[in-house]
Amino acid sequence: MFSVGDLIIYSTHGLCEIVEISDKTLNNVTRTYYVMHPIDDPKLKISSPVDNEKATMHPIMEKEEANGVLESFQEPGIQWIDDSRQRNKKFQGIVNTGDRHDISNLINTLMRKEQEIRKDNKKMSIQDRKVLEQTQSIMFTELAVSLDTSFEKITKKIKGMIKQTA
Repeated sequence: MFSVGDLIIYSTHGLCEIVEISDKTLNNVTRTYYVMHPIDDPKLKISSPVDNEKATMHPIMEKEEANGVLESFQEPGIQWIDDSRQRNKKFQGIVNTGDRHDISNLINTLMRKEQEIRKDNKKMSIQDRKVLEQTQSIMFTELAVSLDTSFEKITKKIKGMIKQTA
């Protein structure tokens, strides 16, 4: 169980701070809820039952894991799927697991594909761009917090790693 003041990664909202843990009654059922604010949108208030098994909630990764995730960007990523419908289904499945290593491999693949597409003066599909932006924002923010650096420095480092190994 998390505590008030903990920073966590929550679903697609990314980095959140738990500001309260309280009981709430809805439809005559009382449950304990985490009340949290996304760091990048402190006015937004999110409540999630403590026992919600469907929500992806996990603590910020430790420095050692963050370094491992960062180093994974030197590898090629996952295999590209040409069929956009199958690709989107696969990508959403990866995102929904919340597994940081799988998600970093997905981001890696999308960043490499974007680089490849740009060489041909083309644009990435809207679906692929949306998945990349969503996952990249959450992952790079978490890496920055775990490694006590900035989002910008993480972005620059990863782009450099991908460029070197392309």
